[in-house]
Amino acid sequence: MTSSSAFSSLVPYGWDDAWADEFAPYDAEGLIAGRVIRVDRGQCDVVTADGVLRADTAFVTPDDPMRVVCTGDWVAVEPGGNPRYVRTYLPRRTAFVRSTSSQRSEGQILAANVDHAVVAVSLAVELDLGRIERFLALAWESGAQPVVVLTKADLVPDAVTLSHLVQDVETTAPGVPVLTVSAHLDEGLDVLTAVVGGGTSVLLGQSGAGKSTLANALLGAEIMDVQATRDIDGKGRHTTTTRNLLALPGGGVLIDTPGLRGVGLWDAESGVGQVFSEIEELSARCRFHDCAHETEPGCAVLAAIDSGELPERRLDSYRKLMRENQRIVAKTDARLRAEIRRDWKRKGAEGRAAMEAKRNGWR
Repeated sequence: MTSSSAFSSLVPYGWDDAWADEFAPYDAEGLIAGRVIRVDRGQCDVVTADGVLRADTAFVTPDDPMRVVCTGDWVAVEPGGNPRYVRTYLPRRTAFVRSTSSQRSEGQILAANVDHAVVAVSLAVELDLGRIERFLALAWESGAQPVVVLTKADLVPDAVTLSHLVQDVETTAPGVPVLTVSAHLDEGLDVLTAVVGGGTSVLLGQSGAGKSTLANALLGAEIMDVQATRDIDGKGRHTTTTRNLLALPGGGVLIDTPGLRGVGLWDAESGVGQVFSEIEELSARCRFHDCAHETEPGCAVLAAIDSGELPERRLDSYRKLMRENQRIVAKTDARLRAEIRRDWKRKGAEGRAAMEAKRNGWR
């Protein structure tokens, strides 16, 4: 095993015995262990036992967006050279992936080896529960534990309104801790500090959600640039332009990310299922195992909507995310594309048969 004492300075960045075991073969080759703290245009900053060094990432499959070096990766770097190259990254424990905005159906890794996915949501604007569900689906799929942090709680007019907002989010996020904080008043930060103090956390959210302010509060210093939100609509301006990994003074590691306008799903069916766990549980009680929860008899999901147990908005959101995920997977999975086409043809035939039956009944 690689000597743990030789890498003690990497422990604040998440180094442990398991990473040492993974790195041992590369240590035998004389390569340097480090964690990527920033990536920018094919170059990355890597924190090592001897300090931070700059390395080129071109050696690591640059034409595959799912295999490029990412913030949070543990890497093996050449001991010298100009330029110095990252030779490889160690197998990722978790990876937060979204689909790109391009039309090529590619995934983009936002952060690697993350234990907590902290979704920052501003209380200064109207809650978008659907967007929260989208973030949570990707968070669950990544393998990290999601946490929702409702920021700018001091801007909510009264405690009753705040309680209702928290309840709405808790209903939207089953099994997920929901915290309220005010960095301005230094309220709620102690609980969040305890959560992120163990392992690596990635900070996610839209521009204006207060991520940089939150990061500065956790770091205890004005490290991340902060800009005011626009008065006209409460939306923020991009202040963080790259993903940065920082060791927290109280323990733990934080990856701050730029504000995300688009959060497309990427092969996140199980993540969607966890976000809508109550629908998945109800589905198990439907009469038909392949129930689509539309018009089928004996549908437990529709019955729950009729009784008020399940909000109709949740089912609509579930359907939307499942359809979106199915489309993105189908673009890269020929077998699934064929299954979808067969399903379309079957439903089309059933619809035509139903219309023919109606017409015969009218005669």
